[in-house]
Amino acid sequence: MQSAVLGLALLHGGETFSWSEWKVYPSFMAGWLLMAGAYFLAIGPLRHRFAGSSPVPGRKVASFAFGLVMMFASLQGPLHELSDYFLFSAHMVQHLVLILMMPPFLLYGTPDWLLRPLVRRTWGRRIARALTFPLVAFALNNIIFLAWHFPGPYDLMMRNHNVHITMHLMIMVTGTIMWWPVMSPLPELPRVAPVLQMVYLFLVGIPMMVSAALITFSQSELYSWYVEAPRLIPALSALEDQRLGGVIMWVPGGLTLWLAITAVYFRWTNRERREDEAVTLAQPRVNRSGLVVTAPPPFPGG
Repeated sequence: MQSAVLGLALLHGGETFSWSEWKVYPSFMAGWLLMAGAYFLAIGPLRHRFAGSSPVPGRKVASFAFGLVMMFASLQGPLHELSDYFLFSAHMVQHLVLILMMPPFLLYGTPDWLLRPLVRRTWGRRIARALTFPLVAFALNNIIFLAWHFPGPYDLMMRNHNVHITMHLMIMVTGTIMWWPVMSPLPELPRVAPVLQMVYLFLVGIPMMVSAALITFSQSELYSWYVEAPRLIPALSALEDQRLGGVIMWVPGGLTLWLAITAVYFRWTNRERREDEAVTLAQPRVNRSGLVVTAPPPFPGG
């Protein structure tokens, strides 16, 4: 009996956890450094090799860098240890970041000229258009997310590290594709109209919210991995941890999408206002004498 308990403890990373301990995994760091290095080399010393390239504004570089930081903080360090070995709720925080929060920052920070070589050939453009078509992007993200959260596939990925890595790659890629109709940096793969962006973001959250509700109101533990896990917080049972994870998926996840809808709305209305002001300023003015005034009248007393 003691050997079985010890085996489970070792499988779950031991019985101790520390917020100050940052474990770094070489498999992740290799891919992360390759991605970061390729981006900064491309926008820096290698930029002249890209046709039509131009300097990337600082706000876009900062956005991409912040996306990289979110990826690192989610997949390394304390959050990784909590989600992989102890708490289902921590795993839901990790997925929330990787699917709903990180991709918009990466897409906003990516210049169009950096991606254009991928769609230069006809076959590349056709594949990209098919993958980023709103219905396809919606389906890919939700099918992949929901499939991995059934008890069987979930238990498999938690017990097999290579499968777990594959799952993370899948949700990050499909999460980025999901955001494409709203955040596309490429004119060749344009964003949908603002009204459709808001409708799209609303619909994207529905399957996730349904899944979250089922997890939250479940009367039994769905994931044996976390039933076996050492209880870091004795007052938080496996079932309560599972319900907390469902609430995290439900409330902060839904709030993130509503914030995105709000941002789209204000971006749309501000653009409409600027266009109306430009049209108004371009129209000729007629004074009281019936003469056309080509410049706006001075301020009173000017």
